[in-house]
Amino acid sequence: MDDAATFLDAGFWITAAAIVALLMMSAFFSGSETALTASSRAKLRARADKGDAGAEAALNVTEDSERLIGAILLGNNVVNILSASLATALFTRLLGSSGVALATLVMTVLVLIFSEVLPKTYAISAPEKVATAVARPISLVTTLLSPIVAVVRLIVRGLLRLLGLRSDANSHMFSIQEEIAGALSIGAESGTVQKEDRDRLLGALDLGNRTNEEIMRHRSEIEMIDAATPPADILNAVLASPHTRLPVYKDERENVVGVVHAKELLRAVNRAVRESGDPAAVQNFDVMAVAMKPYFVPETSPLDEQMREFLKRRTHFALVVDEYGSLRGLITLEDILEEIVGEISDELDTEADPTLTPSPAGDYTVEGGMTIRDLNRALDWTLPDDEANTVAGLVIHMAQSIPEQGQVFSFHGYRFEVVARRDNRITKLRIRPLAANAGSEAG
Repeated sequence: MDDAATFLDAGFWITAAAIVALLMMSAFFSGSETALTASSRAKLRARADKGDAGAEAALNVTEDSERLIGAILLGNNVVNILSASLATALFTRLLGSSGVALATLVMTVLVLIFSEVLPKTYAISAPEKVATAVARPISLVTTLLSPIVAVVRLIVRGLLRLLGLRSDANSHMFSIQEEIAGALSIGAESGTVQKEDRDRLLGALDLGNRTNEEIMRHRSEIEMIDAATPPADILNAVLASPHTRLPVYKDERENVVGVVHAKELLRAVNRAVRESGDPAAVQNFDVMAVAMKPYFVPETSPLDEQMREFLKRRTHFALVVDEYGSLRGLITLEDILEEIVGEISDELDTEADPTLTPSPAGDYTVEGGMTIRDLNRALDWTLPDDEANTVAGLVIHMAQSIPEQGQVFSFHGYRFEVVARRDNRITKLRIRPLAANAGSEAG
């Protein structure tokens, strides 16, 4: 009894209490790490805007993610190592040298259950709530440990440089766009978000990553007016066109000198006929008198910036040029909006909306000029669009040549058959997904 009383003295209970306290601190660090990294900054911002000081503190403490994670890991490792050391000393005192193995087993179980799995499971179930609660104490810990964390960061960056890697101190571990895109994808898979809603929101988020070149109408498809054409023929061409604005060129199509608006042209013609009282006055009408100055934009401009420029200039029609000033195509505000809401059609549109209906064999017949993005969007496919904008362009890129009609290729998990070709253009293709075990080599 005397030996037992000696072992269970005040020192024993103090050590045991210290181990419990350290395990609780470890649980705090583990739960805090999970909550602060998993919480939505958008939800925290909404809470902060309503006056939640804890949410505001959580936003502030997560600004420097590298410092935050460094402080939490440092604190967590210190308390875990200290608790393990105390447990080893305690069990060694009770059981001798055999207590080391028992201390390792007991502490592994306790740390795993009570300091890792339990707090992290709770934190992940309500990350914003936990992050709001722990933000201020974690902020204090981060401030206290910042000198040590700064030294650790320098050592880590030095080692990374030796390995040829560089870490960006200004990069943020939380990407709002990635977070929203991920949430939309998960919502669409679970059925809580409609596919059309997902496509519209992702389209709006992606405008900054896409350029005018990707969605412009190619110059070969632009309806244009020769300034040397007789006025009566110009008027007939404008009336027959489904477009409101038509570029005007002199001598060659590359030399665009103006843009004529159908309504302004008709007003001017009507005014000339009324003032002269002679319907033949239209024969002497000068189209350049009502043509607007053309607005040129670079093909590399991001779509979100181009949309802002359209709104700022109060116009929605621009001609796209390359780095040498050569005409590449045209873009309108409607083209950009269609990237968000999908195809916009009215009673004057002559082009039929592409209807993608599979054949009994599972093939889809598509126009060669259809953009890869539109095809992916319509069918939830994953064809890459980094090397080409259109389906025909992708086939030509992969084939490294202009395929003949009837040729078949298999790549990226899809089968492509050239159905029609006109001159050097692939005008129609037949596409179908391959089986999961199919190869990806060109046939």
